[in-house]
Formats: sequence, structure tokens, C-alpha cells
Amino acid sequence: MVKVWFRFVPREGWLPYDTEGLWAEPVGADTVRVVNVPFLQDGVAEGDVVRFVTDDGGRRWVVERVEASGNCTIRVLPVPDGPLGRSAQAVHECFGRFGLGGEAFSEAFPLVAMNVPADDDLAAIKQLLVSGQAQGWWQFEEGCVTDAWRDA
Repeated sequence: MVKVWFRFVPREGWLPYDTEGLWAEPVGADTVRVVNVPFLQDGVAEGDVVRFVTDDGGRRWVVERVEASGNCTIRVLPVPDGPLGRSAQAVHECFGRFGLGGEAFSEAFPLVAMNVPADDDLAAIKQLLVSGQAQGWWQFEEGCVTDAWRDA
């Protein structure tokens, strides 16, 4: 596995980072398949193939996505004074029935980045996301979605 890096403009009021590194499997001389879920980078999902250039220091910088996996990246942040508190584990448990994979940013900032496979029950997942947000459980954002997700 190799690490590839993304550059982006930090969002106001959000985490103060302007790069994110993701693990990937080599596919070709300058392409890799992303194998984890991005917390910050939009427009990429686990399983996507991206092209990179290597700088003088050996760091691989992504320049474009060359093949979409069909997966979606959804990020969920539990509302601290909501029913789940600051528990990333509780978020994972809510989505457990779908078998979604993902990880939490940190204990102090329990943002959960989830990979939603293309063949999962997109409508049911969206319904749970919207319902949980309406009930004050979490806020969520769509980091990378497909037409199938939009249509679900």
C-alpha cells in the first residue's frame, strides 16, 4: 500500500487542514485505487482509481480521478447534546444493519466517514440519515455521491 495526498482549500468553520492523505493500492505506474474513506476530501470514494504525480520529496499528489467505483462517501457528526452524545460508536451502531464500513476522526471530534457501496440500499440509508438529522442525532454531509444516490 502507498499513501496518496490531496490538496484542497479549507472550509471556513471546519477543520483547519488543506491536505489529506489516503491509503491506496497501486494499479499502474501513476494510478492507485483508494482503500479508505476520506474525512475531508470531497469528490472521491473508497474504491475510486486516481492518478498522481510524485514531487521531489517522493510524496504522491493526486491530480485527478480516473475511474469512479460507484461508492459514496458520507460523513456523519453526532450532535453533542443529542441522543447519541459524542459517540462515533453509536453512529456506527445505527448504520450497522447496512454493514457500512468507515472510521472515526478522533475521540475529541467524532466525525464518522462512511463508505456506502454502490449496491447497498441507498434509499434506506438516505432515509436514516435524514431522519436522524431531523431528530437531532447528527449532522451529515455527502462527500462524494453518485446519480444512483441522488435518485434514491
